[in-house]
Amino acid sequence: MELWGGIECTINRVGDQYLDQLVYSGHYSRSEDINLFVDLGVTKMRYPVLWEKHQPETNTIIDWSNTESKLLQLKNRGVEPIAGLVHHGSGPAYVNMLEDSFVYGLADYAAKVAERFPWLEYYTPVNEPLTTARFCGLYGLWHPHGDSDRSFLKILVNECKATVLAMQQIRKINPEAKLVQTEDLGKIHSTPLLQYQADFENNRRWLSFDLLCGKVVLGHPLYLYLQRNGISCDELAFFEENPCPPDVMGFNYYLTSERYLDENIAHFPPHTYGGNGKHQYADVEVVRVGNANSSGLYNLLKEAWNRYQLPMAVTEVHLHCTREEQMRWVQSIWETGKKLEQDKVNLVAITAWALLGSFGWNRLLTMPNGDYEPGVFDVLSGYPRVTALGKMLKELAEKQHYDHPLLKVKGWWERDMRVIYNESKPRVTIADTRQRPLLIIGKNSSLAKAFARLCDMRNIKYHLLSKNELDITSREQIKETIGRLNPWAIVNTASFVQLEQAEISSDSCYQLNTHGPENLAYFSNLYGIKLLTFSSDMVFDGAKNDHYFENDAVNPLNTFGQSKALAEQYVLKNDPSALIVRTGILFSPWDHQNYVVNIINSLKTQKEFMVEHDVFISPTYVPDLVNTSLNLLIDDESGIWHLANSGTVSRAALAMEIARRGGYNLNLINPVSVQIMDYKAVRPKYTALKSERGMLLPSLENALSSFFDEHKLIA
Repeated sequence: MELWGGIECTINRVGDQYLDQLVYSGHYSRSEDINLFVDLGVTKMRYPVLWEKHQPETNTIIDWSNTESKLLQLKNRGVEPIAGLVHHGSGPAYVNMLEDSFVYGLADYAAKVAERFPWLEYYTPVNEPLTTARFCGLYGLWHPHGDSDRSFLKILVNECKATVLAMQQIRKINPEAKLVQTEDLGKIHSTPLLQYQADFENNRRWLSFDLLCGKVVLGHPLYLYLQRNGISCDELAFFEENPCPPDVMGFNYYLTSERYLDENIAHFPPHTYGGNGKHQYADVEVVRVGNANSSGLYNLLKEAWNRYQLPMAVTEVHLHCTREEQMRWVQSIWETGKKLEQDKVNLVAITAWALLGSFGWNRLLTMPNGDYEPGVFDVLSGYPRVTALGKMLKELAEKQHYDHPLLKVKGWWERDMRVIYNESKPRVTIADTRQRPLLIIGKNSSLAKAFARLCDMRNIKYHLLSKNELDITSREQIKETIGRLNPWAIVNTASFVQLEQAEISSDSCYQLNTHGPENLAYFSNLYGIKLLTFSSDMVFDGAKNDHYFENDAVNPLNTFGQSKALAEQYVLKNDPSALIVRTGILFSPWDHQNYVVNIINSLKTQKEFMVEHDVFISPTYVPDLVNTSLNLLIDDESGIWHLANSGTVSRAALAMEIARRGGYNLNLINPVSVQIMDYKAVRPKYTALKSERGMLLPSLENALSSFFDEHKLIA
């Protein structure tokens, strides 16, 4: 079984606006991306040669230079491209998917591609035609924004006819050209009442393949449905007379691919409601329903194999989730593929998809940009940063196997936490003894508690240790604890955090903040254990009066800041592979002692809150910080990273925003100069943080909204 790769490359049209994923990811301007892809060990690469990109206007000379350069890079490094011509698109503005202009226009463009690149062997003229037809012709989300069975079917038939004609044109130039036809591999499950609707949709899911294979003839379950909705006998006869079965059937499978229909809509939120004119019902992911079970990829691929007996590949493997869950998803698909191989099913490859991540699928590509989902690479900095998935894929390609402590447990889709509808039994968390633990130090800190809480959610086994259980100023205790617990990584949250007290008890501050992390770094390096420890914005003096980046010079003004700055030096000297996260003032909905909660508690009791108007910071939301820190830890990142919610604010402005959002009396906020506060520990006036690696955490506005939503739930 081979490993293929692919980049999310959709160019879809909404109204008159074209949304281009490769503009958002920056791929067009980076030639080095190709080498990064090839280094993963992929043998084939789904690569865009998209119609909308290359021929946006009629009768123009096509500029192939950028695409040609990248295709030749792939070829010269021994990777075969699979050329995609339309990817969730509706074609350039001068054609219409509901008309022959799309059909013959794509065929003409395909001929131009083949003439320019006669050595290309693999093609996907239209990616996921049935899915695209639903979004363009049934749901009205993408151009031409149809919302009927008639427009849906007309678009689907035109896409499939265009595919047949495109392959005919390509094969005139390269008779050996092969069709890799992709489609979402889903299945509909339902209550007994709605079984008729599930049966209809389960027949419909094969329609693009059935058309291409010439199987939609009189007697086909959907033949009369097609005729009732305007598809003529002559149009269907075209496919019978010009069969174009795929050389490889490419199936894309996501956790959203299998659906569940339920007429008991009171059990589901309104945004899930739909209907067919006869019944109203909720349409949700089957994985989220307690009284339903998904078929799973293994059974669905067996079903496809038994139906068509054609070579198959899983052409998109991607999960928008935390890093270890992404890895668990890849592992589950890989193991499924190996099992099918053993069962003599001709599954030729799985495909690492969205190598550069994707933008806006949370809103179904209906507006520009949108939320970013990292893939095998994270492009937030403008340059692809390889994640833990990269190492995993490389080993799968080379050794057909990959091992990591976090892969010893099930993914969330196989655990009780998957259920949010029709929950019939209490959720149970069962520790898996096979997984080496994460060591979390600083048991009583709010940060350590947050790590424990989120590790529970992410199914990461851990040991949470207090100072009584492990004193990090004692090398003997560190050595003994590591030997006994055998952790794969250590997270150090232990810290002397009282700025004022640090000026009085400097020895204690340096012992815990400097020498403790120094000791951990020594042993983490000695035993090959990953270390994550935390530093502070207080290592800066504020004189820059602008955002501080990782490479800016440190110059702490107080004892606390000095202890953290020295810790950074000593940790990286002892363990260059250690990960150090600098962050700002922390706030969390899960503890009763943090800056934002203190503001709220003061305002609740109608007390005046005196706060500095001339000290500027980057507040950091603990759930965002912890989740991102865990991802970076798993990615095996090292050195100093700045993690703070994007946005600079004065302490007074933050207090005013807290009061406004909480509905408290703004007059209770008393903005004053920092000099009035008469602190023993000198405070820098500007310590806002920014990362050279991009916006790694959400905006401060987003963080505050998340805080208040969660705070209300637990208040």
